[in-house]
Amino acid sequence: MIPLILYDISSELEGSCWSPNTTKSRFVLGYKNLPFRIEWVEFPDIALRMKAIGARQSKSLDGKEMYTLPVLNDPNTGVLVTDSWEIAEYLEKTYPENPIFSNKSKGLIRASDNASIGLMWATCKFPIFRASEILNERSAENYILTREVKFEEKFSEFSPEGPKRDKHWVAIEHALETYKEWYDEEEGKWMMGDTFSYADILTASWLFWFKRVLHGDEWGKVASWHDGRWGKLLADVEKKCVGF
Repeated sequence: MIPLILYDISSELEGSCWSPNTTKSRFVLGYKNLPFRIEWVEFPDIALRMKAIGARQSKSLDGKEMYTLPVLNDPNTGVLVTDSWEIAEYLEKTYPENPIFSNKSKGLIRASDNASIGLMWATCKFPIFRASEILNERSAENYILTREVKFEEKFSEFSPEGPKRDKHWVAIEHALETYKEWYDEEEGKWMMGDTFSYADILTASWLFWFKRVLHGDEWGKVASWHDGRWGKLLADVEKKCVGF
């Protein structure tokens, strides 16, 4: 099999990876034991690079069409896929071994994904603020400018220390309390009990984002909540996704 190509966003961190959306696709590729390689792309180059390879634009939460990552190129089939959810669907259909949508669960997982986006939206300005610190200067400048336009706010006001940051911490804790309720519905360590699924990849991808962009003590705080549940869940998912 020819290795698949995943287009991901680079950073200055060791290993470079950090984005929650591209992590979703990387975890699926790893779990399915598919050979792949990563093409790293800087933020200002995403539109130009994706247009050059013929990738389509995707819709952002505000409905605007734009070039985003991840994008997956499968040279074995000649298919080019944009968007982490569509990549998951494509990989499940094309490479069904090690399923991520077991027991006809795709609709329910899609619903939980939409709900989780709503939860994380309330938290996002804090990790977005931190993410600017892990990018090189050129990407950071582009990242800050585009986020200021998107949120119509100066970047320095996204999550300053004080009451605003405190509200973001409350939102993060609320989001993970909701995740805890979902996981507690079934016995077993996964959201579907003893069955690992894309729902766990979605949860772990948000946690991975926090781990990579927050400061060490900040991630330690998140990882320790609920008797260390979230640090352990991320570690368990990473073990499952052996190709990561």
